[in-house]
Amino acid sequence: MSEIVVPQAIKPRVSHFRATTELRSERIRSAWMFLAPTLLILAIVAGWPLFRTIYFSFTNASLNDLGNAQFVGFDNYLSWVTLKSGRTVYRGLLADPVWWNAVWNTAKFTVLSVVIETVLGLIVALVLNARFFGRGIVRAAILIPWAIPTIVSAKMWAWMLNDQFGILNDILLGFGLISEKIAWTANLETAMIAVLIVDVWKTTPFMALLILAGLQMVPGDIYEAARIDGVNPVKVFWRLTLPLIRPAIMVAVIFRMLDAMRIFDLIYVLTPNNAQTKTMSVMARENLFDFDKFAYGATASTVLFLIIASVTVLYIWLGRVKLGGEER
Repeated sequence: MSEIVVPQAIKPRVSHFRATTELRSERIRSAWMFLAPTLLILAIVAGWPLFRTIYFSFTNASLNDLGNAQFVGFDNYLSWVTLKSGRTVYRGLLADPVWWNAVWNTAKFTVLSVVIETVLGLIVALVLNARFFGRGIVRAAILIPWAIPTIVSAKMWAWMLNDQFGILNDILLGFGLISEKIAWTANLETAMIAVLIVDVWKTTPFMALLILAGLQMVPGDIYEAARIDGVNPVKVFWRLTLPLIRPAIMVAVIFRMLDAMRIFDLIYVLTPNNAQTKTMSVMARENLFDFDKFAYGATASTVLFLIIASVTVLYIWLGRVKLGGEER
């Protein structure tokens, strides 16, 4: 077979293509080499516990005797038995009304908190993006609520929301907004509102920080051209600013949504043993350690993981967003 002869004019292009391909392959190999230790540590500290949790959800494991756990299949998820009377009794997590109440509480908290914090975060980010004296100090001060540990925030707000000596009731009574003191964290009607108030106060700066980063990437020449053309500021926001920072908002929302769906510490400290605020994470913890139903708690944790993973994938797919911040 005769050897293929490459024309002299094409040889430089072929050489450049080969060099580019080899450089890309070398970069990929180097990236995997640097990522390998991180992936290994992640597999040890996250992957192995997750695998064990999923495994225990298919057993009758007890916290006092994990080594002798026996495989029971999907009984912890859903099982049923038909009585002699013909009535079918369903058991397991998916038939537990307490679990579905926790799912509803988690969904309600996630939607309300993320929507409110996104809107307020956008407003704060727009203010901080403007030029004014002392902007740097204000940017630093706005992050203080987010920097405070959640446990500290929960205890601090628990005192402020107390019906006997809480300052919030005194302020509302002084303005005539309420006629009597309210037990915010103990009342079934106001417990979720109290949790949302604390979470919005603490996490809005986080949303503002991420959205502000997106605003900083918008070229100033666009606003200058719009100002020269006499475009209304409201129209500038809806037609220019919002579309340009949409990827940053989408990334901020997904990070906040993941955090909200697994909320635990704030509710566990602020409103313990309250059915109106009990979330999936709180229920899983109670069964794992408080009620000595380790397998049942592992089942709740596994379902929580599957829900969060499914919602995240669906959000990324429907929202057409990449975690790098750019739109697909």
